[in-house]
Amino acid sequence: MSIDTDVTETLDVKGLNCPMPVVQTKQAVDELETGETLEVLATDSGSMSDIDGWASTTDGVELVDQVEEDGGSETVYKHYVRVE
Repeated sequence: MSIDTDVTETLDVKGLNCPMPVVQTKQAVDELETGETLEVLATDSGSMSDIDGWASTTDGVELVDQVEEDGGSETVYKHYVRVE
């Protein structure tokens, strides 16, 4: 992982499908201060492109990294979004 700041908050959206991971990510980001980083844990494979697309078109946020991890019975997609 290439983030250079500590995670401020973790949002668990595992089990939710599009568009809820993005909707809840936006709501959580709205509560953060500049420089803080949100870690989003999802199981929806579409969240990789959905959160990337949302972040690239949203002023004031940066998608710092995305990681796909084998969580045993399911794959967990981790997204790191920083408020700019």
